[in-house]
Amino acid sequence: MKSGCTCVPLNPTLSKNDIEYIINSCNPKAIFIEKRFLDNMRSLINKDIKIVTEETLNSILLDKECTNNGEEEIDFKNSVAVILFTSGSTARPKGVMLTHHNLCHNTNSIIEYLSLNREDRIEVVLPFYYCFGTSLLHTHLRVGGSLVINNKFMFPETVLDDIEKYECTGLAGVPSNYQILLRKSSIKDRNLKSLRYVAQAGGRLPDSFIKELKQALLGVDVFIMYGQTEATARLSYLPPNMLDKKMGSIGKGIPGTLLKVIDKEGNEVKAGEIGEVVASGENIMKGYFNDEEETKKVIRNGYLYTGDLATVDEDGYIYIVAREKQIIKSGGNRISPKEIENIIIQIPSVIEAAVIGVQDDILGEAVKAFVVLNDEVFKVDEKYIIEYCKDKLPSYKVPKYVVFLDGLPKNSSGKVMMGDLK
Repeated sequence: MKSGCTCVPLNPTLSKNDIEYIINSCNPKAIFIEKRFLDNMRSLINKDIKIVTEETLNSILLDKECTNNGEEEIDFKNSVAVILFTSGSTARPKGVMLTHHNLCHNTNSIIEYLSLNREDRIEVVLPFYYCFGTSLLHTHLRVGGSLVINNKFMFPETVLDDIEKYECTGLAGVPSNYQILLRKSSIKDRNLKSLRYVAQAGGRLPDSFIKELKQALLGVDVFIMYGQTEATARLSYLPPNMLDKKMGSIGKGIPGTLLKVIDKEGNEVKAGEIGEVVASGENIMKGYFNDEEETKKVIRNGYLYTGDLATVDEDGYIYIVAREKQIIKSGGNRISPKEIENIIIQIPSVIEAAVIGVQDDILGEAVKAFVVLNDEVFKVDEKYIIEYCKDKLPSYKVPKYVVFLDGLPKNSSGKVMMGDLK
C-alpha cells in the first residue's frame, strides 16, 4: 500500500465463482497466496499475473506498472489503499474502496477511545480480510503494540492459554466468539490478570451474555462496538462505565464520526421512535468498486445509510433494533428478531439462537427460531422453548417453529449467515 498499490484481501473459503469474479473485476498485477491454496486457484489466474508464494516472497520485485517507486506523492485523501469485498444485497460481492485517509482516520479514532499504546498486546481470533480483524492489525502496528494470532478458535481453551502465556492486554471478537467462550471454555475459572479490556462488534451480543462476560472478567473493561466495512471498521462504541446504565446500546459515534437516527423524511427521530442509522465522517468509504448505482443507494446527502434500524434514548444513546431486511412482518406487527433471540438465549442450555420470518399463508410471516444447545446442560425441547417465550413475550412474538442445530451457519468472520437459515 505504501508504494501506491491497492491491496485486495481475499477470503480463501469464498466460492470459486466469487473469487473468479473478484479477480476479473480487479485485474490484479500480482497475487500473494499461500502455496497450499494455489492448486484451487490456478485455473482462475491468467498467466500475466505474478504469483507470489511464501517460497518466492523474498525474490519478488513488483514492476513500475504497479508501484510508483517513491517517484511521486500518493494522493493520501483520494487514493484507494484497500478494497474489501463484502457480501451485499446484490448477487455479487461488493468491493468497498477505502482510502489511505479512511484507514488512518479510523485507526487513530479507535486508538483514542481504547487508549492503546505500545504496551498493548491483543489476542487475535478474527481474520485479516475482515474489517474488524484488519483494524486490530492497523491499530496495534500504529502504536507499536503487538498481536498474538490464534487460528484455532474451534479449541477455545487455546485462546485463553494464549492470553495467559503471552500476557495479552486485549481480546476482540464477534458475538459467537464470546458465547462459545462463556459456554464451552473455562473462562469463568481463569485468572487472566494481564487482560485490560475486551471488545465486541460484528452483531449484537445478547444482554444476558454481556452480563455474564462482565461477571467472568471482573475488573476488565468491556467495550461494545458497532461498525460496517463501508465505514472502514468502527462507527460507535459504548464506554465501559456506561455498560450497566445503557445495556443493549451501541453507544454514540467514535471520535470524529457523527452518528444519528433519522426518519424517512431525513429528520432525527425523537426518543423511543424507530429510524435508520446514518453516519458521516472521514472514515466513510470512497464508494463501491465499479458500482456507482449501489454507491448512490447507500451514500446520500453526505451520509452513509447503514440499513440498520434503531431507536435513541433521551441521552442520545443508540439502540439497534434490526436490519431493515430482517424485520419480521407478522399479522400486521413488525417484530425485531433480536428481541426474541435475547429471550431464548437466557435459557441456560442455549449457546446460540437466531430468529427469522418464514412465509405463512395467514400471518404473512411466522416466527421461526434456530437454537444451538449445550450438551452438558439439561436437555430442552421445542415445547419448552415455546412455553418459555410465552411467559416472557406477547403472543405474536412467540416462535411458531423451533429447529435445533449443531451450530448456526457462519461466514469465516464468525457472523451468522441469516440468508442460509432462510
